Amino acid sequence: MVEQSDRAPLLDWEEVPPAELAPSVPSPEIEDSSQSGVSSYPAQGCVGADISSSTSPVRPNRITAVVGESAHSPYKQRDPGEDGFATDEEGDCAFHGLSVRGRITGWEEKDQVVAVFVVTFDTRSGNMIEWCLPQDMNLEGVEFKSMASGSHRISSDFIYFRKGCYFGLACFANMPVESELERGARMKSVGILSPSYTLLYRHMHFLENQVRHQLQCPGQYSPLEAFYEDKKAVLPPGGNGLITACPTSSLGPIVNRCMHPEMKITHPAGCMSQFIRFFGEQIMVLWKFSLLRKRILIFSPPPVGVVCYRVYCCCCLANVSIPGMGVSVPEFRPFFYINVADIAALETELSYVACTTEKIFEEKKELYDVYIDNQNVKTHRESLQPLLRLNSADREKYHKLCEQRQLLLYSQEVDGDCTSNEEDLFILFFIEQNNRIFQTLSEVAGSSEPILTAEHVRAMGLDPHGDRGFLVDLLEVYGIDVMLVIDNPCCPAVLGN
Repeated sequence: MVEQSDRAPLLDWEEVPPAELAPSVPSPEIEDSSQSGVSSYPAQGCVGADISSSTSPVRPNRITAVVGESAHSPYKQRDPGEDGFATDEEGDCAFHGLSVRGRITGWEEKDQVVAVFVVTFDTRSGNMIEWCLPQDMNLEGVEFKSMASGSHRISSDFIYFRKGCYFGLACFANMPVESELERGARMKSVGILSPSYTLLYRHMHFLENQVRHQLQCPGQYSPLEAFYEDKKAVLPPGGNGLITACPTSSLGPIVNRCMHPEMKITHPAGCMSQFIRFFGEQIMVLWKFSLLRKRILIFSPPPVGVVCYRVYCCCCLANVSIPGMGVSVPEFRPFFYINVADIAALETELSYVACTTEKIFEEKKELYDVYIDNQNVKTHRESLQPLLRLNSADREKYHKLCEQRQLLLYSQEVDGDCTSNEEDLFILFFIEQNNRIFQTLSEVAGSSEPILTAEHVRAMGLDPHGDRGFLVDLLEVYGIDVMLVIDNPCCPAVLGN
């Protein structure tokens, strides 16, 4: 049964080592000294990596996508020795995000904090870093990432963000005060940085308590100092020694708990079910853009915490558990919250999902492919606009998803089934859908006659006509060499331009 609470809609996450995977048996809850029944967030979710892909010239009667580099390809093949990670603009630090690498043979996830900080709003200077450890840490820009634009209108919030090769979590609070100097309000954020975002949730409760403490007793940093001494990371030289990706060998048809840890719902549903109910049928549009590794930007006024969840959920839509599949596409990076200070970094990104509270980004069309304002999904790219239209296959998949959810809720209500939850159901649904598509494409590409017919397309759960452009783009992005042909009542028609 769903456990009710008066807390905000947050999640408790439980890490389960690969050797202990048991889909029907929940793992013991992990207790942490800095967490007390609190919530929160993500785990590695998407199979993705680096790549090259190109498309051979379109002939009158077919389209062929060939693996390999091309002068026309937007993606570049990386040197095999680069470990598949992106080099960050602030150094040679590896980006620990959503990725699965075939050569990774072990799973390691360490709860490490590389910095802790307090940000305050000063009526004369604006956002500024009030205190931090270690003192020599480069935290430039954190004062804006951890206190979202427009936060003065709300009383509290939490924010996930990326700072160089690290990820951050900050808790914000706004307290009215009788002070002319502070103009009647005191605003602060307390946050941390870590090499990976997957375990940041463990410290949510501590950060919530500390930001309230900083508002009531400014300048008392001893709890933060003790926290840092207890949690500080000893990072290896080069910053790329931590493995935060899931081993390919452990992927299977069941939702892998490395990719998707056990989640406990605390109120009244988890982020994925809220995400899908918020967008409704539009979820199928986002699913296609995610599989195509497009640059997706989500706009929303504060609070931004729930919107950070939407960033994570978008990444989960592109999960594939077929070993080796997806290593030839741009990594689908969660940037979480961004502001104008991130513009330079976004200019070089091939694929990402991010959220912002700054409306000015809507005018920066060169930075994104897909723009989401509330529940309105749009694109300024003419080639992508057909993907905004739902077809019969999209609606059928969405209805099937809703039916499965209703069956799950019924079994929980009538049979008392607590072994499954909506989060597993939703993520598994898209993994299976994606696996079906890529398994079919792989089998056809490896056959003696690599021709994809309308029957193949329907078997993948797609519409031969309505998903024509989507399939063409999919072949190009993933570098799959097949000839796409569909039958017409009159004559064979080419599935191409």
